Amino acid sequence: MKVYLPILASVLLLGCSTYNDVRDTNTENFRVDNSKLTRALSQQDEETQARYGARHPQETLAFFGIAPGMTVIEALPGGGWYSKVLIPYLGQDGRLVGVDYAQAMWPLFGFFPPEQIEKKKTWTADWTAEATGWRNEGDALVAAFKFGDMPATMSGKADAVLFIRALHNLSRFESKGGYLSVALNDAMRTLKPGGIVGVVQHRAPADAPAASVSGDRGYLKQADVISFMKKAGFEYVGASEVNANAKDVPGVKEIVWRLPPSMVTSREDASLREKMQGIGESDRMTLKFRKPK
Repeated sequence: MKVYLPILASVLLLGCSTYNDVRDTNTENFRVDNSKLTRALSQQDEETQARYGARHPQETLAFFGIAPGMTVIEALPGGGWYSKVLIPYLGQDGRLVGVDYAQAMWPLFGFFPPEQIEKKKTWTADWTAEATGWRNEGDALVAAFKFGDMPATMSGKADAVLFIRALHNLSRFESKGGYLSVALNDAMRTLKPGGIVGVVQHRAPADAPAASVSGDRGYLKQADVISFMKKAGFEYVGASEVNANAKDVPGVKEIVWRLPPSMVTSREDASLREKMQGIGESDRMTLKFRKPK
């Protein structure tokens, strides 16, 4: 306890300074720095770099216009696959803010053990502490909050919000607590006028029946995403096919986690596993939106 309390205190202080020390700059003044982004990507471990061919982080972040000095909010950062790239890339004038699902949403999945759900109560401090360990001198400061519990000091401070494979569960549980609506409202409130929302999401076929694209299988329709983003007040800027995979054509009952890297349906079936590996990672939409000025 004598060790933990000082660490927790420093984490909370860092989080407060991160929220309050965000510069009021115009998003249009930032410029993508491809050479700095390349350096940040080259610093990642081999396991992370092995997925660049499927995830295309350089092209994706460049398409969204993510640049050094920005304050970027990353939804569901998890173990930090993108965070570890963004922290050095955003640099000492930048800020990275991780956001997790609302606490009340976790029991709805039905498979997380009670102790894991209980641990989520301290996620903001825990993730900030972990992400601080990914920083080096001259890197972006970090902080965290949960959807539905956004600090007032974050209002109008963010240059970009990233939903990278994070929308399907929000959509899935929208009817049980308005979780998608709350998340998009938080995104709108945190963004500066003209701020960007970047979306990467597993994409269902355009003709897939509505019952198969609620989010529970991981897939959403691109038209549906554009529709609910517009309904939330965002302007649609455009799409990139950089993360497309024409081989991924899921049936109405197939889940995205049948594919790499999860391959949950073929762990004991070598031939099916080979087939899934042949398809590769999911077909993904890559969409850019903007908060009106």
